[in-house]
Amino acid sequence: MPAVKFKQFGQNWLATSSFVVTFLLLLPIAVIVGFVFNGSADVFSHLYNTVLADYVSNSLLLMLGVGFGVLLLGIPTAWLTSVCEFPGRKLFAWALLLPLAVPAYIIAYTYTGLLDYAGPVQTLIRDITGLGYGGYWFFEVRSLGGAIVMLALVLYPYVYLLSRAAFLEQSASTLEVSRTLGYNQWQGLFKLALPLARPAIIAGLTLALMETLADYGTVQYFGVSTFTTGIFRTFYGFGDSAAAAQLAAFLLGFVALLVLVEKYSRRKARYHSSAEYKAKAKLIELKGGKAFFAFVVCLFPVLFGFLIPAGLLGYWSFTQADLSDGDFVELAWNSFYLAFLAALIAVGFALLLAYAGRLTPSKGVRFSIATAGMGYALPGTIIAIGVIIPFAWMDHQLIAVAKKWFDIDLGLILSGTIVALLFAYTVRFLAVSLGAIQSGLGKIKPSLDGAARTLGCTPLQVLKQVHVPLMRSSVLTALLIVFVDVLKELPATLILRPFNFNTLAVRAFELASDERLIDAAPASLLIVAVGLLPVILLSRSISKGRAGN
Repeated sequence: MPAVKFKQFGQNWLATSSFVVTFLLLLPIAVIVGFVFNGSADVFSHLYNTVLADYVSNSLLLMLGVGFGVLLLGIPTAWLTSVCEFPGRKLFAWALLLPLAVPAYIIAYTYTGLLDYAGPVQTLIRDITGLGYGGYWFFEVRSLGGAIVMLALVLYPYVYLLSRAAFLEQSASTLEVSRTLGYNQWQGLFKLALPLARPAIIAGLTLALMETLADYGTVQYFGVSTFTTGIFRTFYGFGDSAAAAQLAAFLLGFVALLVLVEKYSRRKARYHSSAEYKAKAKLIELKGGKAFFAFVVCLFPVLFGFLIPAGLLGYWSFTQADLSDGDFVELAWNSFYLAFLAALIAVGFALLLAYAGRLTPSKGVRFSIATAGMGYALPGTIIAIGVIIPFAWMDHQLIAVAKKWFDIDLGLILSGTIVALLFAYTVRFLAVSLGAIQSGLGKIKPSLDGAARTLGCTPLQVLKQVHVPLMRSSVLTALLIVFVDVLKELPATLILRPFNFNTLAVRAFELASDERLIDAAPASLLIVAVGLLPVILLSRSISKGRAGN
């Protein structure tokens, strides 16, 4: 009986802890929603009458353009690398993921330096033709169209990754059915394979559009007015956090609409493959012109989404930038230790929530776990505004109490320190670590829990001594992915960073904003290099994913 009571106590403690963690992580969202009904009427009225229409129209056009771009780049490459055989297919299967390592704002800086009026491309055109300014047409990279191209080049892997996984899971019987219906190989793609992969394609598209709405560095650098740039202007220009929160609520509505559309599109879609027959499908062998065309189609996004930007950053960094700058070491240290702390916190909370769901799979705990990861669907700008408002209020209360009762000046201990940053990062990226931890935990047989408890282990000891060692790879993967995501995060860091505290992402943004693109190259290159680590993990995980292997 005491053992049963102790087990129940452990389960209750974990369930209660999961509720507390979820409540804290949902605080920024609650703050933003609250300001919909209680905000700054005067400032928001001014925004409504002047710039809000531009924010809405530009955000919609950006989403429309990026959506078309990621589908155009992601679906054909996924189909070619999973179903067809042509020279370079195995190389492209993982190389097409490389643009994931490049943040959109970094590729924007790179192509601006390459394609702007003073860049080498236009300079070469003027030297060859003898034409001057205005004498020839050239694509204006600093524009809404330029932002669409930059974002599409780095976000298409979301569609590619999920679409390819869906194509790989389709058994050989799928293609055989298409042949019995009289379809050729390409008709089978459009009439069978694509409809079967539609849920995965829509999921990838939704992720890409969420990242589009979350982007700040690219649209700000290109001078495109969207919700994220508007939130920054309101927060810093007007100094009105309430009006910024109201704009953030509008952006939150866009994100919620995306999620609802994705859910609605799959409401009655149920696609299943036969578990009994998952034979490996024979690859469609392409020769001659078709093989060359497939090679070019797959090379295009890799070349323009990774090879050219990374090569140009490397050239600038090692031939023209000053690598002896002492600030660079400090920036790297700030970025790495901040990302490491955030990764530890996020994975710790993920372990707590996932284990609570394993021991106490009640509806309340499952709902708590599901809502705790909502922050990943939100732009960093929304989360930052939702964090700074309550943290600043708590700081003011603590300062007042300390002054009244202890006559000391406490200073800012929440909103003016890395505490706010770490909290925002946890809210933003918990879902990433939670998914990896739940996946690893789900592979461990429940019988091991019972065996450990019969040996007198407490639930916490079972987690520490049994589960964590068995899912070491999942824990390390979660740590790595959160680490890299935090390293690349820009808008939340810009708003919440303490005074005189910079990271690689912030310094690259500041230097690029000052048109010092070459000086921004070393920081940008290091971010890209570190970002390659999770891409390598992803490529390894799908390299054996073809059905039947």
